[in-house]
Amino acid sequence: MITQILMNNADPQAWETVWNFFKNGGWFMVPILICSVLAVAVVAYKIMTLTKSLIIPSKLVSEVEKIEEHLEKGSLNGLQDQFTAGETSLARLCQVALHNAGRTQGEVQEAVQSAAREEIVKMNTGMPTLEVVITIAPLLGLLGTASGLVIVFASVGQSADHASVGQGIAMALNTTVAGLAVAVPTVIAHSHFNRKIELMAARLEVLMGKVTSACHQHVFFKNR
Repeated sequence: MITQILMNNADPQAWETVWNFFKNGGWFMVPILICSVLAVAVVAYKIMTLTKSLIIPSKLVSEVEKIEEHLEKGSLNGLQDQFTAGETSLARLCQVALHNAGRTQGEVQEAVQSAAREEIVKMNTGMPTLEVVITIAPLLGLLGTASGLVIVFASVGQSADHASVGQGIAMALNTTVAGLAVAVPTVIAHSHFNRKIELMAARLEVLMGKVTSACHQHVFFKNR
């Protein structure tokens, strides 16, 4: 329905130009188009899932930073409910730390680090797909370029077939442009998400260091 409305409102000449661009690029345009769809889908998924509200929500961060006070006052029940619910990465890691609070600090840290690695793997979901698109799209464009040049030189060698020469040049140029047009924005998105994951992982590491230390000290003084 939406596509039909857009097509009705769009300039027919513009649609014809786009269609000719893909048509002249040859069949190499098909895998390049698939790469672009995959890239857009992954970027949309990362935008929805790689958010502070799902990993390190500000409200929970402020409470975790005061966890020593909560442990001393015995007012951890409200926080523990959030930890148990496990709706965010920070909550799940804090639950692991509290669950292992009776062990040595080294054992608690090891348990938290194992859980943190799992959370980081979840945060990196989709990133390998972007890396594949970044690698494959320009190569497909290069393959299209090579195929187009083969057509050009074959036509020049046999006869002065201007139509074949024009088709080969169009394929060579269009596939190169399409491959780079897909790869460049994907590189930017990959770099942005990668940096965001690094910042969130570092923040989680700092917060979990505080939680681990607070749990260990609380258990130590409680047992004295």
